[in-house]
Amino acid sequence: MEVFALKIEDPGCFWVTMKECGPFVVDEVAYKKLNDEINQFYDKFYKDAHEVKPVTVEEGQVCVVFSEELRCWCRAVIKSVMYCTDNYQMECFLVDYAKYIFVKSKDIQVAMEPFMQLPYRAKKCRLYRTRPVTLRIDLCEETAKIVPAKRWDSAATWYFQNLLKASTRMTAKLCAIEDDTFDVFLYVAIKDEKVCVNDDLVSKNFACFEEAEENTGSSADYQENQTSLNAESLPLKIVSPALAFRPVLFQKKIPANLGTGLPVSSSSLEDAHQRLSADTDLNTVPIVKEVPDLPFKENTEVRTDKLQQCLNSDLPKTNVVEDDQQSSKNLSEERNLVFLSNKIEPSSSLETAPLFHELKKELTRKKFLGPNFTESYCWPSVARGCDVVALSYQGNDPFIYVPPLLTLLQLEGCYKAFTNKSGPLALILCPGWKKAQLVFELLKTYERCSRQFHPMLIILGQNKAAASSVKIQGCEVIVTTPYSFLRLFEHHNLFCRLCHLVLDEMEVLFSDAAGQVFTILDCYKKATASEEWEYSPHQIIAVGTHWNKHIAHLIKEFMNDPYVVITAMEEASIYGNVQQVVQPCVNSERISVLLKILDFTHSNPQKVLVFTNSVNEVDAIHEALKSTSIFSLKIHKESNSKYILEQWTEKYNSGSPVLLVSTDDCMQSLGITDATCVIHFSFPSPRIFGQRLHSLSDNFSNDSSADQEHTKARSVILLTENSDCHALGILRFLQHAEAEIPPELHDFTAKMLEAEEDKKFSRPLCAYLKAFGICKNRTACPDRHQINMQMDIPQNIPDKILQAPGCVTILPLHIVSATNYFGRIVDKEKDQYTILAKEINEYFENPSNRISVKEVKALALYGLCEKRLFHRVQVLEIYPQEEENLFFSVKIKYIDEGRASQGLSCQLLHLPARFQCLPPQAVEFVVCRVKPIDKETEWNPEVTHYINHKIKGKLHEAKIVHALGNTAWVDQMVRITRLSELKITANEYNVRSEILSTGLGTDNPEHITQLQKLCGHLKLLDHAENLDSLSIKEDTADPENTSNAENMSNPQNMSAQENSTENCSSSKITFRTHSCGGVRQSKDVEDTTLHQRQCFHPQIKWFQNEETVTVKVEIASTADHKCEFSKEKVIFSACSGDKFYLADMELHQRILAEKSTCVIKDKEVVIILVKEQKGSWCKLLKNKNNHVSLDFEHWEDREDDSPFPGGTKKVYCTDAVSEDLVDSSEVSGTESDD
Repeated sequence: MEVFALKIEDPGCFWVTMKECGPFVVDEVAYKKLNDEINQFYDKFYKDAHEVKPVTVEEGQVCVVFSEELRCWCRAVIKSVMYCTDNYQMECFLVDYAKYIFVKSKDIQVAMEPFMQLPYRAKKCRLYRTRPVTLRIDLCEETAKIVPAKRWDSAATWYFQNLLKASTRMTAKLCAIEDDTFDVFLYVAIKDEKVCVNDDLVSKNFACFEEAEENTGSSADYQENQTSLNAESLPLKIVSPALAFRPVLFQKKIPANLGTGLPVSSSSLEDAHQRLSADTDLNTVPIVKEVPDLPFKENTEVRTDKLQQCLNSDLPKTNVVEDDQQSSKNLSEERNLVFLSNKIEPSSSLETAPLFHELKKELTRKKFLGPNFTESYCWPSVARGCDVVALSYQGNDPFIYVPPLLTLLQLEGCYKAFTNKSGPLALILCPGWKKAQLVFELLKTYERCSRQFHPMLIILGQNKAAASSVKIQGCEVIVTTPYSFLRLFEHHNLFCRLCHLVLDEMEVLFSDAAGQVFTILDCYKKATASEEWEYSPHQIIAVGTHWNKHIAHLIKEFMNDPYVVITAMEEASIYGNVQQVVQPCVNSERISVLLKILDFTHSNPQKVLVFTNSVNEVDAIHEALKSTSIFSLKIHKESNSKYILEQWTEKYNSGSPVLLVSTDDCMQSLGITDATCVIHFSFPSPRIFGQRLHSLSDNFSNDSSADQEHTKARSVILLTENSDCHALGILRFLQHAEAEIPPELHDFTAKMLEAEEDKKFSRPLCAYLKAFGICKNRTACPDRHQINMQMDIPQNIPDKILQAPGCVTILPLHIVSATNYFGRIVDKEKDQYTILAKEINEYFENPSNRISVKEVKALALYGLCEKRLFHRVQVLEIYPQEEENLFFSVKIKYIDEGRASQGLSCQLLHLPARFQCLPPQAVEFVVCRVKPIDKETEWNPEVTHYINHKIKGKLHEAKIVHALGNTAWVDQMVRITRLSELKITANEYNVRSEILSTGLGTDNPEHITQLQKLCGHLKLLDHAENLDSLSIKEDTADPENTSNAENMSNPQNMSAQENSTENCSSSKITFRTHSCGGVRQSKDVEDTTLHQRQCFHPQIKWFQNEETVTVKVEIASTADHKCEFSKEKVIFSACSGDKFYLADMELHQRILAEKSTCVIKDKEVVIILVKEQKGSWCKLLKNKNNHVSLDFEHWEDREDDSPFPGGTKKVYCTDAVSEDLVDSSEVSGTESDD
């Protein structure tokens, strides 16, 4: 078939059109007629453009567009859609001219079906079984060889294009069809000489032949058996390959008379549609059909998974290496197992390791013994510049890749192509700032023994100014996180010369930031696809501890024939698609269940291994199988392993299934790796489980498209009631492998997890749970995740503070992290610790009172001098005394500050008993509703340092929203500056807002909600609804006559706070807890009702005259109201609808209780309080309450009666500390409108 080239990209992609005519080939006349009809139709017959506008447009859609270059309407396929400022731009491929054009979305026209009957004129082709090659240089072995490549290099493309342009005649022979691409042998005539382009590229080392499975001869021999594209040589029932290029929407049926072309006119559109709808004759066949006697590729998606190619029979077989070398002392004496996609010679000693000389000397100086088992396989792969995927139990150790990567960076000659460009040569992506810090420090440690590559640790927040100010000139290695890198990428071009991309702890990266990682990989892939990268290194290194489903996509789409190294056989089994099955059964019925599992058929012979951990079970299973006429072998230590192995091989080769029952201690001597099924008769430990799975390694298949139900390798676990030892580990593995988990295992492990949590019941409450409301890894966390009523009773927090509404004053003294501090609660009226501290320092100022302690006891209290100040300390731990030292070290805690440190026993001073009476004052404060960005679990030190400098040793106003044990959760925490002369205060800053302003913190709205779930019946403030809360405390004794210890509140009583639905429309958020505390227990029933019923604080307004105070309680339709008067307090309660309201008001001055009255009205309750002494009150309540305000409609604005100093008419409120005030730095008055 003679063809004409329309567009030439490379030997693997070029478009032609056929020049000859035939019964299955559409001639140029038909295309010319079709073109005229299309232009006539779209130019004249559809003046109204709306009638031919598509409803939607998407990639791959067939349409008609107007080409400005060709000046005509053309059939096209939309290749991509791009958004512009005012419309969408479509990149369209003209299917009859093999041209790309850009068209606005408004100019896209519907492709009418009659115009789509002719196949596309442009046929996409590639040279049959002719694949690109490249020169691979092994820098370590100093060798170079030609190897297959994924892309055609520029030299081969240039030669191919010039060859076709210089030709006077071009013919092609069809060999196979795959999707919409013809595989052809291409011939060109140049100066009366006929040249086979396929052979010519191979002879000039531009390409190589991909051998067929059934044909190993040369291309010339093979060509004799090929069929031409000439229609005469095609069988009658086979549609021309050109018809494979029909639009997808119209590939269902083909008219029988298509060979002569289909004339289409605007006047016959309806007739054409009817003809297309009619049944066709027997000549109608499927579009893509195999040509008889020709090699044909199935019409399936092209597979580019290089890992699958490594496992093909055409390439070297996957190796599972058993390392028995004894030369390296740091390799385990027990046999180590490794799964490899390509054969690698391990470097088991430092002398043979592929590292540069200076690095070896530095490692020797640091007494480094040599690479471990995983490093012995990874170092050679990385040092060769190959793509590497490594999974190991030590996969979180950066030493797996750092030494060979440093070795590559020493070879400056490899990067000469990028001399005139800036940017990093290597990028190391870590899952968090902490791991990035570790890797960076490791690079800095070994930088001094290598050339200067100026590594940078870059952790960026959400402040764009910080990203734009980063200077990366001269930096060759960047260590960062995916989120930080993308923020930096917005302001810098980082892919200009990026050769090495490292994914550290890839399973964590893919779990927490899969989208960000793949964005980076896409950019890297596009950057390295250009011609200048053909002879430059481009390498991806991915290391981790666990397999992740995204790793398969990484290997397939972004890596080039990677070296896969897996030393954790459990992970290798997931990579190899081993089917994991859990079979629940009773321990006494395991053998009967085993017999049901064994399903041997002659069409599906299997090699089954049954593992158990005792000889008696081996004999019992063997006898049971023998009694059911199933041939089986058994082996234990006393058996002849050589005979067993011979039987294992011979029986299977004869087509019969073979079954071997073995104990675990025989696995190593047998060395079986070709089993198709492993049955775990006894429940395996994690170590034994991996070794058993190794027996399946020859049947591992990493074909991600394979249905797991039909995979060759299978692992069956018999789960019994006695399988409690390792059930939790097996459950985690099955979840990780995404295998089906029986409900019995879920129930079984749920009880185990509950028991594990119960073991932690005496441990401290989890720090992550306190700081962020959630612990990401509860099973591995050693601390408690549930309430312990004995430990979680509020400590070191005065009882009156828990009851008092409004803010408290706190003094942070020890900053643990950005949101976690230790400090004191300062009493505004009379601070007991201030008095005590003064007395302690006055006492110890007398040298005679500084008495050293002779016998130090653990948990005892002592005095300690630090920077001329004396502190109370408690000894937490006494370290063993060293022989040469007279004094010994102790671990001490400053009980009034919360910090701990080490000191010498000789520094401790005797502390008189009177100084020990005051309870420890240190309280742990946690700022609510803020957490680190980017799913980090710990605060960046930069934020902690900033907050430490900002708040340490300064008084702050804070609202305690909850308290457990010695921990108080505060929201908000504000620094207030008081201007005494002007009698005003100003909010200087809000700690939470300061954290957010760093860009390294983000909102955590679920924090309080998670604490609610933790506490169960304990009610907390819900900030998401912007509601105020109450705290109802049961008083069984007079607080004034009760000691501190007796007033420790039970969390059930102390923290019963509920969200108030009042004030929802308020424009500002209040930050105080308003309590109904102080309610006396008159009756047990009333007390129970108070605690069980949700209550709210009503809105109250008040005004006064000389003799009375009028209080208006805004409650409509009250029922069951009660109002109790006393000299200093008024308690009002009532029901309205389904809500219970309670107002416990402790008055600023005394009243005459017997003369005071309460009047119920329709929309409010009016309480008249008769003053004990006539005069003006400056405020209503003794303590401030945000629900109480002045009633200005009844207030007489007289200067002598005004409660505000200086007769001011403006009212300020300092109690309602809100974020709005903090953010705008407004000033507020010193007196409240209570």
